[in-house]
Amino acid sequence: MIRVIAGRWRGKKLDVPAGDISRPTTDRMRERIFSMLQHPRYPSLTGARVADLFAGSGALGIEALSRGAAHVTAVERSPEAAAVIARNVAGLAEPVDHHLVRGDAASFAARTPFDIIFMDPPYGEGLIDAALAQINDTALLADGGVIVAEWHKDDRPQVPARMTIVDTRRQGIQQIQFITA
Repeated sequence: MIRVIAGRWRGKKLDVPAGDISRPTTDRMRERIFSMLQHPRYPSLTGARVADLFAGSGALGIEALSRGAAHVTAVERSPEAAAVIARNVAGLAEPVDHHLVRGDAASFAARTPFDIIFMDPPYGEGLIDAALAQINDTALLADGGVIVAEWHKDDRPQVPARMTIVDTRRQGIQQIQFITA
């Protein structure tokens, strides 16, 4: 079980998928990510359109909604994890603009670009490269937007040429990259 860190649902407990289906971003790392997103070079969370790719428990998207995001689309291929996300969203104190897509995040496309894209693919499956290429090829990221990507510290993903890693943070085996296009 994890909790929403800040915003209107601060302290709200969120379920996580059982077993090895997902690897939820720790409270400490989520706090670090959202603190970094307050930097003026990144889009404001207030009113932002957010995509949570490889969503797992949906915690990153729910945290964004708690802090003022206008819309979240969560993409998750696991039926068990998708059910957890649906329960977590249904347990919020008020209706929110949250759309759950059951499918492959590395091939996800949308009609409207997102201001902030969170992506935390399973380690060691090579999905980060496919997801970054998909974002690049489909213009999934809005102008001035940011991708917050988590991967294993030993992974060396291929960031498309039009994208730039602007910040990196490490915690244990996790590495967080802030990428702009």
